[in-house]
This record gives sequence, C-alpha cells and structure tokens, in this order.
Amino acid sequence: MTRLSVEMLAADPVEPITSAGHAQLGIAVLAGIAVIVLLITKFKMHAFLALTIGSLALGAFAGAPLDKAITSFTTGLGSTVAGVGVLIALGAILGKLLADSGGADQIVDTILAKASPRSMPWAMVLIASVIGLPLFFEVGIVLLIPVVLMVAKRGNYSLMRIGIPALAGLSVMHGLIPPHPGPLVAVDALKANLGLTLALGVLVAIPTVVIAGPLFSKVAARWVDVQAPERMIPARPSEDLEKRPGFGATLATILLPVVLMLSKALVDIVVDDPEHTVQRVFDVIGSPLIALLAAVIVGMFTLGRPAGFTRERLSSTVEKGLMPIAGILLIVGAGGGFKQTLIDSGVGQMILDISKDWSIPALLLAWLIAVAIRLATGSATVATISAAGLVAPLAADMSSTHTALLVLAIGAGSLFFSHVNDAGFWLVKEYFGLSVGQTLKTWSVMETIISVVAGGLVLLLSLII
Repeated sequence: MTRLSVEMLAADPVEPITSAGHAQLGIAVLAGIAVIVLLITKFKMHAFLALTIGSLALGAFAGAPLDKAITSFTTGLGSTVAGVGVLIALGAILGKLLADSGGADQIVDTILAKASPRSMPWAMVLIASVIGLPLFFEVGIVLLIPVVLMVAKRGNYSLMRIGIPALAGLSVMHGLIPPHPGPLVAVDALKANLGLTLALGVLVAIPTVVIAGPLFSKVAARWVDVQAPERMIPARPSEDLEKRPGFGATLATILLPVVLMLSKALVDIVVDDPEHTVQRVFDVIGSPLIALLAAVIVGMFTLGRPAGFTRERLSSTVEKGLMPIAGILLIVGAGGGFKQTLIDSGVGQMILDISKDWSIPALLLAWLIAVAIRLATGSATVATISAAGLVAPLAADMSSTHTALLVLAIGAGSLFFSHVNDAGFWLVKEYFGLSVGQTLKTWSVMETIISVVAGGLVLLLSLII
C-alpha cells in the first residue's frame, strides 16, 4: 500500500507536508476537528464531505501548501479503501445473505425457543453478538428490532430488559471486533496482527457485553419502564419465504471467517516460521480477504440454496447488499484521508514527542483521544480512524500484542457516550419510542459503560501479557 509507514514515522518524519512547530500543529489539529464537528452537527453535512473539508482545513491551518495537503488526503483515502474496502463489501454481502435467506431469523427463533423467561436477556445478548459479527451496526439494529419488540410484547417484559442486551451485543461487536470497518481500519493503520486483535477483542468483549447488557438492563428497566410500541413492530424478512436454512449451517457460515482468522493467529504463535508450509497455507486462508470471501461463497450454498434462491436471486441479493455501503466506504475512505493528513503534517510525531514526557500510558492516551473525537463528531468510525492516525507512531516500538491492545483501546474509546450528534442515538430513540431523556439514561449510559469497561480491561490485559 502507498502509505507512510509507522517505521518511517518513528525513524524520520521525513517530507512532512509542513514544518510547523508543535504549537501551530496542535492548533491546526483542533481547528481541523472543529471544522468537521461544526459541519456535521451545525450544518448537517454528510460525514464524507465534512472529513474532506476538515482535512484540507487542517493542512491549511498547519501552513501546508494546498497541493501537498490534497495529495496526502487522496493518498490516505486510496490506501484506506484499498486496505478495507473489499472487506467491507464482502461483509455487507454476507450480512444481506444472512438477512434475506431467513438465516438470521432461524438463529433468533432457535435460541429463543430454548430460552426461559429468566434467561431471556442473556439469550438476547447471545443473539445480538452472533448476528452482529458480520453485520454493520445499523443493519443489525434493523434486523433485531422486530425480535426485541416481539419478545418484549409476547413475554410482557420491560423493553429495556430485552432491548439493552441486544444493543450491547451489537455495539461491542461494532467497536471491538473485525471485520467491522472501524477496527479493520485501526488494524491497518497501526499494522496490527488481525487474528491477534480478533482473539483479544473477543476476550475483552465477553465480560464487557455481560456488564453493559444483561446486568445493566436491570438498572435501565427501573430507570425507564416502557413497553414495546405496537406501531414499530415491522414484518420479518423470512415471513415471505417458504423455507429457510438450518440453524447449524447458518451458525457455521457466520463463524467461518472468524475461525479461519483465529486459526491463522494460532498457527503464527505455534509455528512461528514464515517459511513453514503450514504457516504459509494459513497465512492465505486466514487472511481477511480469503476468510470473508470463503464465507460469502459458502453462504450462497448454505444460506441461499436452502431458502430456494435462484442464481438470479442470489445475484440480486449480492447487488442489494453492496448498494447501501457506498456512503460507508466514502466515510471510511475520507477518514483515512484525514488520518494521512494528520500523519503527513507531523502531528503523529508531535504526539510521540510530547507524550514521552508524560506518565500517561499509551493505551490510555489512545482511549482518551478516541473519546474526545467520538463526543465531538458522534461517529464511532470517524473517532477510530482519526485516533488511529494520531497515535500510529506510538505503535512503532510496541510488541504485536500491545499493538493489538492499542487497536482495542481506540475501539473502546470510540463508543463513549453516544448523544444527539450520533445517528445511532436517534435510531434507538425512534425504534423504541423513547424521549431524548430516556434515550440518554439508557442507550447513552450503556455505550459509556461499554467504553469504560472495555478500556479498563484493555489496560488490565496490558499489565498481564
């Protein structure tokens, strides 16, 4: 990839787009982020345009020639899309196959059939975590909302007791676990080991989702005791299908890319010889591209065929799966352009220089930066991408384990306190029929718990491994 590597940055911030001092660079960063925040919040501008304008503003405030700022932005955009664009597309196709074939509904119904009323919140968090692996957060919400509302109504549960665990499962997957866009971009930017990041991410995710989901839902149900709104119960995708795939086949398809990527990480640890045949094989089949591509191809047979999809219907499903991600790809790409502008301006090196005199751990610094950008922009993905660009030089001398933890620290910070500038906030509010105050007391607090607990666990792991 055409990218200024971490090693180059650490050794020599050569050919920065500007030679501005630390004070001017610091002001430029704040001004660039302020432009992005103002455009997104005040003027309701699309995040892609806001990030593009903010990147150019950052270069201008830092005193860089405009042509060099443009080159940095376009280079960053291109390398980011090259790095994760295909993976996001494959994830979208797999998610669409899962939804349209009725596979998602099959998993939901099977787990709910075996769950007792007492274990229902735990069943919901399990469903959301499994379904959330290959799906974008917004798609996961749309898929799970009918289930949440129907279960709450059928069992006469408080909506928060059922809804919060489902939202927690989705949110944790979105912020911490590849192949979601934010974690993927951070892995790419920090040159982290994807399999190791995935393994540690799962380790952090399990206790985090338990605390923020089933346990917090007890408190949330007392704070906001509401029932499922009748008007929001939509039809489920599989209601129009005569048949749908089995539970085992669906679950195996969802978990296939995870198993392949984790297998690669395990082989890397056990074999530890790049020339060994076994390691070379797993380097191929465990790469994100091959793992997700394999899951999509397998899914066409394990999900599409049992649902009675013709070749034309499969082709149409793939096409429909790709259509909604144009905006996501552009936002992720523009975020990568902003990140590259930060790096080429020398901001990453500035943070490296300044933080040498601080006693604050690098992981905590990364978490705090992601928190600040999340609060300002409302986007977990923008927060992850921007924070990864800022702290990239800190990863230069880290072990592969701590680099993976740095990715997770950024991901945890990016989930902190969702509020009125976050699209997810309004999605939850409208689907659940809540007021702004009720959404703040439930959804926003849940997101903060996820961020703090996951961040704390990452710091704890850094002391142990």
